[in-house]
Amino acid sequence: MIKVGIVGARGYTGEELIKLLINHPGVRLTYLAATLQKATPIDEIFPHLKGLIDLKCENFDMARAAQKCDLVFLALPHTVSMEVVPKFIKKNVRIIDLSADYRLKNFSTYKEWYHKAHKDKANLKKFVYGLPELYREKIARSDFIANPGCYPTAAILGIVPALVSGLADKDGIIIDAKSGVSGAGKKVELGYIYPEVNENFKGYKFNVHQHSPEINQELSKVSVSKVNVTFCPHLLPVNRGIYETIYIKLKKAADAETVMDVYRKFYKLEFFVRVSRSGRLPELKDVVGTNFCDIGLSYDAARSQLIVVSVIDNLLKGASGQAVQNMNIMCGFDEKTALL
Repeated sequence: MIKVGIVGARGYTGEELIKLLINHPGVRLTYLAATLQKATPIDEIFPHLKGLIDLKCENFDMARAAQKCDLVFLALPHTVSMEVVPKFIKKNVRIIDLSADYRLKNFSTYKEWYHKAHKDKANLKKFVYGLPELYREKIARSDFIANPGCYPTAAILGIVPALVSGLADKDGIIIDAKSGVSGAGKKVELGYIYPEVNENFKGYKFNVHQHSPEINQELSKVSVSKVNVTFCPHLLPVNRGIYETIYIKLKKAADAETVMDVYRKFYKLEFFVRVSRSGRLPELKDVVGTNFCDIGLSYDAARSQLIVVSVIDNLLKGASGQAVQNMNIMCGFDEKTALL
């Protein structure tokens, strides 16, 4: 039995982690922390957990957290995790970080996009990018995981098969992405309140979203050459879910069945990635509440144009579900444990 804690337990991703982990047969939740006026039973913060967990959420205390946990999930804002990670490492606590602090491997890139110098350069190389479908073996050998962002998860899974197979032209890839409001976290800002979001649809941060360098970093790695996508995110008037429409020009003509076969073969052994049958495009309702990434393809042979639809639940495969998937791989559990 592994003793597990969550720092940042009061946010959306923290809540999802609790719901998953209380049903995990190999885990005992022993520590929950968030910024609070006083320690509060977690079932008072989230009443739907009443009768399911008897644990207080308290203000973060490093010594107490390290003493109570073998592994900790950090569901903290970007630029905050790097303040506490070195202390956990010194205490031999395993870490799954859900922020962006350990995803980008270039210090100057991190500073450019997150507007703060990285404070823990010494430990950055210890973290494995936690996308199981690409890095499962490295994850299994690591004690420190940088959990991917939600937009990058859907984008990378949707693009990689075309790149690795040599079909895709790496230049000119366009990602038209849409996310539910929970992707912004529990922030009280005008643009995210109900009257502004309901019955509305808008784009934001075109080509300047902080997930752009993460997508480019990972696609460049598999392509073994620089990839620079056009990334255009939008805000959907729904609570959760990510829907990405990705436009990829192929380097040479191919028939639709060949393209479909590339994706099917690439994900043949991947339980949590489902390639839709020919002629069907996935929908948000197919994946919301699950850890699946569903991928659909539309191919125009005359123009050598591949359109990929990639959909996930931003709070599960895009955050907490993938974090538990990573924990399962790290700790030798069945990868699907607590995710079905």
